[in-house]
Amino acid sequence: MRFLLTLVLALVTFAAFAQVPAFTHQDTLRGSITPERAWWDLTYYHLNIRVNPADSTIKGSNTIRYKVLEPKQVLQVDLQEPMRLEKVVQDGQTLQYTRDGNAYFVKLIAPQKPGSINEVEVFYGGKPQVSINPPWSGGLTWKYDVHGNPFVATSCQGIGASLWWPCKDHMYDEVDSMLISVRVPENLMDVSNGRLRKVDQNSDGTKTYNWFVSNPINNYGVNVNVGDYAHFGEKYKGEKGLLDCDYYVLRDDLSKARKQFKDVPRMLAAFEHWFGPYPFYEDSYKLVQVPYLGMEHQSSVTYGNGFANGYLGRDLSGTGWGLKFDYIIIHESGHEWFANNITYKDIADMWVHEAFTDYSESLFLDYFYGTKAANEYVIGLRNKIRNDRPIIGQYNVNNEGSGDMYFKGANMLHTLRQIVHNDEKWRNILRGLNKTFYHQTVTSKQIEDYLSQQVGRDLSSFFNQYLRTTQVPAFTFQQSGSTLRYKWDNTVPGFHIPVKVTLNGKEQWLEPTTQWQELKGVAPKVKLVVDPNFYVTAAASNK
Repeated sequence: MRFLLTLVLALVTFAAFAQVPAFTHQDTLRGSITPERAWWDLTYYHLNIRVNPADSTIKGSNTIRYKVLEPKQVLQVDLQEPMRLEKVVQDGQTLQYTRDGNAYFVKLIAPQKPGSINEVEVFYGGKPQVSINPPWSGGLTWKYDVHGNPFVATSCQGIGASLWWPCKDHMYDEVDSMLISVRVPENLMDVSNGRLRKVDQNSDGTKTYNWFVSNPINNYGVNVNVGDYAHFGEKYKGEKGLLDCDYYVLRDDLSKARKQFKDVPRMLAAFEHWFGPYPFYEDSYKLVQVPYLGMEHQSSVTYGNGFANGYLGRDLSGTGWGLKFDYIIIHESGHEWFANNITYKDIADMWVHEAFTDYSESLFLDYFYGTKAANEYVIGLRNKIRNDRPIIGQYNVNNEGSGDMYFKGANMLHTLRQIVHNDEKWRNILRGLNKTFYHQTVTSKQIEDYLSQQVGRDLSSFFNQYLRTTQVPAFTFQQSGSTLRYKWDNTVPGFHIPVKVTLNGKEQWLEPTTQWQELKGVAPKVKLVVDPNFYVTAAASNK
């Protein structure tokens, strides 16, 4: 019996620990601000590469310019297998380095004086990892169009940009500006971030496309897209003047794109209204066809949704409203504000990207079809919430939280909108976020504190509830005569948000806590309905 009890306890303990991911030394090197990263600040990259579709290789260099913050002599550069770092040079001298998995520790010779601007040039090459399921699995996608022309694209959120180019692969430090030079066969075109400065015709039957990014950019936002592209464009009259909108699609899809991409000016109208000016006027807006679904690469949003409304032709909400727009154009472009303008420092806080952007779909509908349509859409997304694990992941190990950051995150923000109870104030809060944290990397706490301050109430328990637990707040009530008692159950300690209910068809706001509250003078056997715009459950209690 004692043996059986011991075995049962051991199995329970193992099951409990099995829920916690096992992190490695490499996870820490990838996901933390190591001492070899902390002492220098990125200022500029020049990524200069050759993409060779014939053998699926990339070869070239990255010049890394940085400002010295502390006088250290070892610099961490990240590059993932099977790519190989070949040489590192500073001031004409070849530098020594040691390798620890995907991290290379470069030993600098020249003294690194605080305040000085220095650079290293990192030479590398190889066959980068191929993505099995882009964009969810990072890597290169090597495809061909119907005419047999190579059709190539990068996608690497989560796993990291060092999958295909050497960089400081941590989100906390965005490079201030960047030149991207991509050499491809002369019958193809490369489209990357920023603006095209020039195209070099090379003597070996290749062309080099030089794109310059003048705004800070996160690592995974950098992209290369290679194909036999046709181009068209337009100018959008936005809040900061004329915005260049450029579209690159395969030649056979040009007519379909001209029709479908009309969602771009609609997107810009809605999101500039709700979030403020498009954050990258200097670098333009581009929508680029790729051989996968799509991704939020900064000023170079990628698209593969089949030139149809919905998500691959489907409405994720099940309400019909999701077929009123092209999901990839709206969602991935929404990331220009939440992901590229405001960027998480640690992927554990990825909800800052995905919750706001998922909710942006509802706000798009609100702008064009009204609040009722917007509400129905976001409520419809609840059918995809799993409540499997917390939305926020583990810090410093490159670990994202639950996929609920999308649909549950959107419904959390929708609930917050009800608490604000003033749509113009809510709009000003969203615009204020993009102004206050303009071109910054942030923590969840910074966003939570800002929202508490602007809403005018302590929202710490609200965010702890929705971001850090899997519990859905339960509004519990009971009636005795003309007295209605109510409280919050299934919550974190101190959970306290207002909620709108209808009592026999009449709207009323209540302020439940985790302790019983009383409302006197209600009609006998009152019918109580909680506003469905709050992501909570509700049930009568006999206790």
